[in-house]
Amino acid sequence: MSFNAQIATLLYEISEILTIKQDRFRSRAYSTASQRVTALTEDIREIAVRGELEDIPGVGKGIAAAITEYIETGESMILQELRESLPQGVPEMITIEGIGPRIAMRLHEELGVTNVQALEAAAKEGRVRELKGFGSKKEENILKAIEEKRSRSTRFLLGEVLPIIQGILTYMGESIAVQQVEVAGSARRMKETVGDLDILVSSTFPEEVTRRFVGMPPVARVLAQGPTKSTVVLKNQLQVDLRVLPPESYGAALQYFTGSKGHNVKLRTIGVREGFKLNEYGLFRRDDDTLVESRDEARIYEAMGMDWMPPELRENTGEIEAAMEHKLPELIELGDVKGDLHMHSNWSDGKAPIEAMAEKAMEMGLEYIAVCDHTKSLRIANGLDEKRLTEQINAIKYIDEQNPNVKILAGTECDIKRDGKLDIKDSVLAELDWVVASVHSGFKMEETEMTARIIKAIHNPHVRAIGHPTGRLIQRRSPYAVNLDKIFEAAAEHDVFMEINCYPDRLDLSDVDSRRAKETGVKLCLGSDAHAPKELEFIPMGVAVARRGWLGADDVVNTWSVEKVLGYRK
Repeated sequence: MSFNAQIATLLYEISEILTIKQDRFRSRAYSTASQRVTALTEDIREIAVRGELEDIPGVGKGIAAAITEYIETGESMILQELRESLPQGVPEMITIEGIGPRIAMRLHEELGVTNVQALEAAAKEGRVRELKGFGSKKEENILKAIEEKRSRSTRFLLGEVLPIIQGILTYMGESIAVQQVEVAGSARRMKETVGDLDILVSSTFPEEVTRRFVGMPPVARVLAQGPTKSTVVLKNQLQVDLRVLPPESYGAALQYFTGSKGHNVKLRTIGVREGFKLNEYGLFRRDDDTLVESRDEARIYEAMGMDWMPPELRENTGEIEAAMEHKLPELIELGDVKGDLHMHSNWSDGKAPIEAMAEKAMEMGLEYIAVCDHTKSLRIANGLDEKRLTEQINAIKYIDEQNPNVKILAGTECDIKRDGKLDIKDSVLAELDWVVASVHSGFKMEETEMTARIIKAIHNPHVRAIGHPTGRLIQRRSPYAVNLDKIFEAAAEHDVFMEINCYPDRLDLSDVDSRRAKETGVKLCLGSDAHAPKELEFIPMGVAVARRGWLGADDVVNTWSVEKVLGYRK
């Protein structure tokens, strides 16, 4: 969520609580201010630095003070006081997605709900649906939102932990006592969220390794410290477990602690059938406990008659059977990627000019990029209308001529309106190299309506890809209701790509849905959705999703030459 959006949400919640308290004048003032902040095209912090908050229409002295307080401290005393003035349980319920102050008050007054646990119980008992204006769908959404909030408190986005992992691996690897160091668990499998980290070290000096580990700069507290196993909690509350192993058993431990549980259970079951015993210490013959292999992970799989499986595939979804038949897919590699097909510039809500985005792409070794700024329906993102988009097309042509080392495609992320039409005229879309069509509103539509909406966009002759096709925000917003099977069928028929949006809290399509798309005959494309040059580095996140989805290089159009990409027309 952008900082402007955070401020707008803050002001809106204040407005909602003031409405409950019958303070309608102040409620309207905060509501209006929220709308004005939403419409800003400049970061509100920059406006505050210039002392111009009160120049924003609808922002008076009091509201400007509230905004300044939040910018400086990350907190709002007025909101805190208003929340504390509400009945017991209402402030807690407000933290659930889809439940604002007014709905929380109704749940409290009409059902006697005093906390989230009581709300969950009421929903499971079917009592929420009985309230006027709620129904079974609203009740189901509340239960989903509660579960998602619960998972948010215990899991971290992969994009949040990858830099931390790299820092730990580099730090530990600099010790002469460390022979090998690797992350295991869900992080090695590149799952979209991670509960904690498992760091495996091969060493003959475990005490020295342990001392270095517990002394890492990000460590906030040490939960356990021993010669072979230690546990720390970092400053961001992420738990990290260290296991120090002798070199001769490192491969077996790496296999075991990488998981997943389903993969390991299936592997051990097959091992028993073939006369083996497999655990974290090695692969043994069951009849006499003779060690077969423990040092090298790949040789363990080989000894069991299988090809080595990339960690991303180890989810017990057919990878073991494919490995036994030597039919594992040759997965896409980061080095295969030649271009980034979705990014933004400061023409809409990006933070940098097109030239800076192109320069970053060149530094990363990319051959082409597609600049896909928002269109006019997304006013909050300073979306482009036909006139401005035409001006941008001409600007991109000029900039492209000045940058011979990277091809800059003129694109757009065009809004799909509720009726399935695009919010830019076809005559302008026809001038573009690349059109991504995305849903940015109306997330609560019924499945049949949403499916028809997206399929209609797929039928548009200028649409090349559907952006973030399910609209999810990991741990923050559930996917909208849509029949992906029908979407994929239409996309395959009309040669429209499905995007894997690489932004860490999107990763949309997911790995499972990407695999389904491939099996339907759909090609996929990667888009960093970068709003600043640094964010082009999100591309590896999308590659991880593609690998978990069993995609090869040819399944992902970013591995194609720019000529092939542009030539793949409907």
